[in-house]
Amino acid sequence: MKQIRQPIVTVCGHVDHGKTSILDRIRDTSVQEGEEGGITQKISFTLMDSATIKKRSSVTLERFKIPLDIPGILFIDTPGHAAFTNLRKRGGSLADIAVLVIDINDGIKPQTAEVLQILKANKTPFIIALNKIDNISGWKSAESLLSIDSVDKQASNVKMNYEEKFYTIIGALNSYGINAEMYSKIDDFTKNVAIVPCSARTGEGITEILAMITALSQKFLKERIEVREEGKGVILEVKKEKAGNYLECILYDGRLNVKDEIVIASFDEPIVTKIRNISEAKQLNNGFETKEEVKAATGVRLSIISKEEVLPGMPFKVVKNNLEEIKTEFRKELSEEIVTDDFGIVVKADSLGSLEALLVLLKQKQISVLKAGIGPITKKDVYTANTLPVEERVILGFNIGLSADADVEELKEVKVITDPVVYKLIENFEKWKEEKIRGIEREKLDSLPSICKITILDFVFRNSNPAVFGVRIDGGKLKKGERFINNLDEKVGQIKEIQHDKNGVQEATKGQEVAISVPGVNFERQLDVGQALYTNLSETEFRKFKESKDLLTPEEKSVLQEIAQVKRRDNATWGV
Repeated sequence: MKQIRQPIVTVCGHVDHGKTSILDRIRDTSVQEGEEGGITQKISFTLMDSATIKKRSSVTLERFKIPLDIPGILFIDTPGHAAFTNLRKRGGSLADIAVLVIDINDGIKPQTAEVLQILKANKTPFIIALNKIDNISGWKSAESLLSIDSVDKQASNVKMNYEEKFYTIIGALNSYGINAEMYSKIDDFTKNVAIVPCSARTGEGITEILAMITALSQKFLKERIEVREEGKGVILEVKKEKAGNYLECILYDGRLNVKDEIVIASFDEPIVTKIRNISEAKQLNNGFETKEEVKAATGVRLSIISKEEVLPGMPFKVVKNNLEEIKTEFRKELSEEIVTDDFGIVVKADSLGSLEALLVLLKQKQISVLKAGIGPITKKDVYTANTLPVEERVILGFNIGLSADADVEELKEVKVITDPVVYKLIENFEKWKEEKIRGIEREKLDSLPSICKITILDFVFRNSNPAVFGVRIDGGKLKKGERFINNLDEKVGQIKEIQHDKNGVQEATKGQEVAISVPGVNFERQLDVGQALYTNLSETEFRKFKESKDLLTPEEKSVLQEIAQVKRRDNATWGV
């Protein structure tokens, strides 16, 4: 039998649904505080050997007669933001299997939906950890801490409450094209996603989660987790410290020796470098130890000779007399995975995986991307955005900020939207674009006469040459230069001046009372106090307003309808 490695597992889900708590329970640790210097060292991965798996999940393994063949599990402890799952390697996701955490009381949230989309796009198998069952009113934990035992022992009203929440979530998952069921009721795991009810607080279901990862990895992922000779990995983070920079990586295949030469993918020329030092993660998050050689799957910190900038999310490979072949492969890989359009917006992200996740979700929303890259927003990005149409003059930044060289003056013309959560980033962009397009359309309407209805007041300051009298604005906006008609569609004249509180003004709005001057009108012969006057629109102007009626206020729509009624007294098809 071929040797198999540890399956790589990522824990993901909506913020506040308990990802970190579940992971802490699985590895039986807590996020430590008060370390030396007050700094909490974040370790991006946790190794768990087979002895620990056996110890922590023996109750479930024995109950369901699950053998233990895998040498261990490598958990990726990813940040809370959404692109977590899109840690990538050639041919799919870096994670062999994912644990999607959902709060049973909260259901599927936007970030959960986003995770589901990425898992499906990557064809990543996953199980669902239905967390916080202990928050169900009246819940009592079973002594075995197995969720199947806990569910059975609940009082009938508590069980009914639990089942209502459980099947609501199953229904919601079904709307995303996912068939899910309680793990213990599944006969065919290729057709159903396993749900494990659990509680990070009490520890219920944790042994079942470990057992499910073990069983599914051994049954369905054996070929995927076979160890090959060629050393391959992915860079999770590039860490800069006083003692020197290092790369935090996952070695997902083969071996890596301190004497090896590696190639790291880059948007420019691939980086070829020797290794200065290898440190491997100890079991259960207990720091690192220096090694001459490590084998997959494992978490390592690499110190390299090269001073070139390395980007997070990039793959690397050990060179075995095949340098040019690897370089060609990396160039091809990046060109295939970062596909942009001939038009669209500018997008930046904190790593290659994050960028790919963002591009997948933008494509699903039919949002075109002209330029995509990794790292902070630079002067070059701002310059590119400045050349785009006004409604696309925007830069989306996922989990990143502005670089020091980003020109503040240039930025005045560009909208920068950043967020550490993908769905919020896209939501904010869609809202901005909608408002921008409405603004552009509204500007077009501003070139047309204003829609306005006024009523003549009992204040006549001058009868003619020009006539000067008081009016109240009943709807829309009154502007200088506009022409008016009465309710018989008779032309009244053009507004020459508007005065409010003895001051000349350019316009007046609803509710204001102003004095207006109209040349060529004899007030006594042509006008009456209490009479309504309307903006004199042409048919063409009326139709343009109708085409953009969603940009009009309710009162403008109402006045527009009154103008149409006046115009249709003698011409029933006017403006139709």
